[in-house]
Amino acid sequence: MENSQLVAIISRLDAMIKSANGEAQSRRFEKDGQERCFVTYDPQTETFELEELSNHQKFEFDNIDLATLEIYDLLDY
Repeated sequence: MENSQLVAIISRLDAMIKSANGEAQSRRFEKDGQERCFVTYDPQTETFELEELSNHQKFEFDNIDLATLEIYDLLDY
């Protein structure tokens, strides 16, 4: 059985939360060497901002599960 891609995404987002120490943390998510999105965690507001790199749309999530699902959708297509 293959490892869950959702678990890997949640682990990365959770690491952003844990390492924030009052400063914003950012990560890039890519598939096959192509960047799909850029995610920033703001510890002041406890929100994730996701930018789709294909069209530069930005979304804000206050829930790690919703952010994970959006990232998964971007990586899955």
